[in-house]
Amino acid sequence: MNVFDCAIKMEEEARIYYEKLAATVTVPELKELFTILAAAEQEHYDALVKMKQSINPQKAQSKALQEAACVFKPLLAKRDLMAELKEDPDAYQHVVKEEEKGIKLYEELANQAKDEETRGVLLMIADEERKHLSIVENIYSFVESPKNFLAWGEFSNLKEY
Repeated sequence: MNVFDCAIKMEEEARIYYEKLAATVTVPELKELFTILAAAEQEHYDALVKMKQSINPQKAQSKALQEAACVFKPLLAKRDLMAELKEDPDAYQHVVKEEEKGIKLYEELANQAKDEETRGVLLMIADEERKHLSIVENIYSFVESPKNFLAWGEFSNLKEY
């Protein structure tokens, strides 16, 4: 199976999932978080499509990759995750775990790859997933920043009036 097709399919499913979550949540911060995450998934999707176009399709084939592995499966798939995340202020942690699982998947596939070219492509996708994880972490910081602030010590000597 072509690893780019797999990665692209997972990104598309993740985008759709985050769009659904954004539409159902009631907490404004979570709505904003899931909307931005959906946009980030679309950007990641576009980046993978570009990468796929620049790589020889034979280099992106993996015998170890099964169709079943190419499905975006939220961490708590056995329960109704959508209902659980509607008002969960720690919903972001579920997103991070999903991104980490994606990185691990591509690294494991790279270790199983027989030829160096395929291994290189899989590691390139894992690196792209790491970049995406960094983006996800930055999105969370951005969304949460109004709640967090630093009282600078150098201004502690000023009196409030």
